[in-house]
Amino acid sequence: MSEQTPDFRLLNDFQRDFPLLPAPFAEIARRLGVPERVVLNLLDGLRREGKIARVGAVFAPKRIGASMLVALAVPPERLAAVAAIVNRFPEVNHNYEREHTYNLWFVVTAGSETRLQATLEAIERETGLPLLLLPLLHEFHIDLGFALDGRAAAPKVLAKRQAFVPPEPLGERERRLVMALQEGLPLFIRPFAVLASRIGCDENEVIERIRRWCADGIIKRFGVIVRHRELGYTANAMLVQDIPDERVAEVGERLAGENGVTLCYQRPRVLPQWPYNLFCMIHGQARAEVEAKIAALRRRLQLDDFAHATLFSLTRFKQNGAHYA
Repeated sequence: MSEQTPDFRLLNDFQRDFPLLPAPFAEIARRLGVPERVVLNLLDGLRREGKIARVGAVFAPKRIGASMLVALAVPPERLAAVAAIVNRFPEVNHNYEREHTYNLWFVVTAGSETRLQATLEAIERETGLPLLLLPLLHEFHIDLGFALDGRAAAPKVLAKRQAFVPPEPLGERERRLVMALQEGLPLFIRPFAVLASRIGCDENEVIERIRRWCADGIIKRFGVIVRHRELGYTANAMLVQDIPDERVAEVGERLAGENGVTLCYQRPRVLPQWPYNLFCMIHGQARAEVEAKIAALRRRLQLDDFAHATLFSLTRFKQNGAHYA
């Protein structure tokens, strides 16, 4: 796929700064120099091929609803069966096998803390395994997408470290809009009008609400949501490190600013079984490439004295958008 073809540019250029206009695909077509129908057909084909998950919103963790990163130490002979149990819960949106004693990692999202806790209890009961619960404490890197052209992405937006403010409850129309956005933007000429008809308001109200959520950081990215593995980025690793508490903010901010780091979070240690408090994701096309990136990062940031582990992703059991409503 050439970097100048419309399909490549759709994947690379429109992961962010998606035109929030009544006819967004017409605007994209104008920028690409092709008819609007070509853009719609290409997006539909990319979705059918699995190269994109959807076109739409990525909501920021903890700004609406509730979420939790969870790990399980599953006996290898039970892994597939336990993964299937976990996948049955609609609140589970990502579920991966990783190289570690804790070999099954998944994310649970729900519309409320009460619903989240009920889901976690049900998963623990049905799997018969204790859950390692790793709530988000701070997100250092707000993901703005994934550069596919080998060049650095747009300048990163690093999250300001501040006290957690509980999310305000959604109004009924806002809740309906979240529900409508969960499956992605309809691939129609006036997609926001379609959403408006579903939730009982007008098109401009939908567009303005999405713009406001983007400006307020409730939506951290609106655009084409790519699937890394289908695009050749199959060597994906979660680097976890044990950083002294008094340095975790400094190290997290420096690490988050590095090219190649796509996510960077602080999560709690759970001693004695889990000693790590700083997480980041690094994607690549080959394992050796990712290992070299990690070694260079740790050397450049003088992190060699801190304990760490690298958990490469193996099997992807589930990857959906989060369902908050």
